Amino acid sequence: MEQRIFGRTGQRASVVGLGTWQLGADWGEVEEKDALAVLDAAVEEGVTFFDTADVYGDGRSEQLIGSYLRDRPDADILVATKMGRRVALDPSLYTLGNFRAWTDRSRANLGVDRLDLVQLHCPPTPVYSSEAVFDALDTLVEEGRIAAYGVSVETCDEALTAIARPGTASVQIIFNAFRLKPLERVLPAAAEAGVGIIARVPLASGLLSGKYTRDTVFAADDHRTYNRHGESFDQGETFSGVDFATGVEAALEFAALAPDDATPAQAALRWIVQQPGVTTVIPGARSPEQARANADAAALPPLPEATLLAVRDLYDRRIRAQVHDRW
Repeated sequence: MEQRIFGRTGQRASVVGLGTWQLGADWGEVEEKDALAVLDAAVEEGVTFFDTADVYGDGRSEQLIGSYLRDRPDADILVATKMGRRVALDPSLYTLGNFRAWTDRSRANLGVDRLDLVQLHCPPTPVYSSEAVFDALDTLVEEGRIAAYGVSVETCDEALTAIARPGTASVQIIFNAFRLKPLERVLPAAAEAGVGIIARVPLASGLLSGKYTRDTVFAADDHRTYNRHGESFDQGETFSGVDFATGVEAALEFAALAPDDATPAQAALRWIVQQPGVTTVIPGARSPEQARANADAAALPPLPEATLLAVRDLYDRRIRAQVHDRW
């Protein structure tokens, strides 16, 4: 699989990585053996980038990855975790002391002395402008607790603020065929600054797979049920902030644009991969088959210009009014 330089770290990441929110919680329960099988399938397909967080299953996702990598010391995986969502979203809590405690917990969960990449996990907006916060992150690097740091953001403005910081290695942002705003300023700014872009929610919480209907019902412990209107966290994390009924209809239209040799989900991932400035895209997977199919999207030929224009037209007609000015 194609490997791209990961921002200012100099490390390489597979252009299709693996998001592991599903392996922790919030998408329904996944058995440990099934979770490990997903990790193994991804690695066998050439994936070298795992994205996790200390809050996914309250550390379960990190622990599963740590367990897997202990059994696969030959796997050359860049593991990115996140911190800051296990406490109240209060800017005063983003301190060096807390950062040390939070990264110590993640290091224990993952079974490593130094974390490859730590991301602030969608913190309150004022945090991105805090000199003390970024000084503390620099200190973690100097102390050898982390190799590099980045941020996970909700809005394009937050991304641009973080990109302007000289120590920021990466920005993780929602980017898919239903969320085009990062194309305007965020991706060009990141490319110019040498900051890696991690594209998350690439399938709009599964909408872009084209498998759902208006009548699809998700489990009660699935965020696609309990956070559809932003009840528990930012609404943009669920279906990319698109109304479900609208998203289902738009996804059917997107599916018709997929090449004959690709599924709609693979076409959605291929669309992201070929956008200038993207380092890696992190679809989740609940089965080995899904992990393999996601990875296979990296081998597809670039989508033709006519398809790219059709995606833009679809966004402008059906999606833009709901999301473009919010995030």
